[in-house]
Amino acid sequence: MSVKNAVAEVLNGSLESVSQIFPFDLIVERPESNLSSIQIKELGVMIGMSGDLHASLIIEGNESSFGLIGERMFGMPLEGEMLNSFTKELANMVAGHLSTRVSKSDLALQITTPQVMDTYSVNSRHHYSFKIPVQFQDDHKLTLFLIVDKGS
Repeated sequence: MSVKNAVAEVLNGSLESVSQIFPFDLIVERPESNLSSIQIKELGVMIGMSGDLHASLIIEGNESSFGLIGERMFGMPLEGEMLNSFTKELANMVAGHLSTRVSKSDLALQITTPQVMDTYSVNSRHHYSFKIPVQFQDDHKLTLFLIVDKGS
């Protein structure tokens, strides 16, 4: 599979995963590509990928947006360490769904344990980058970033 097709498969699979896991109707905003930088404003979680595509998927947002998803899924407010733990678990759910979906298209991906992060930088000479903002209830927003090694 070409890198272009693998990237399209991972982006589409990521959106499908988020749409099926998040307990809200989502509005997917216009994607952007070839970003010069990525800013983690408050909270982000990164999932590394290797195999047919060497990449990282980052889910970025503020604590209230992650917290709203957790509250809707578990029926109680999440704060502090519980919110941090939930953010990783949410990324695990997205990664698991994504992994299952892309395996049906003959794309072999191994996915790392999610890492919570507060900073990230991209070197555009070594990476392709994509940004997809996703809006949900009352103007809450999370942003999906896909960072692909140019050597993939």
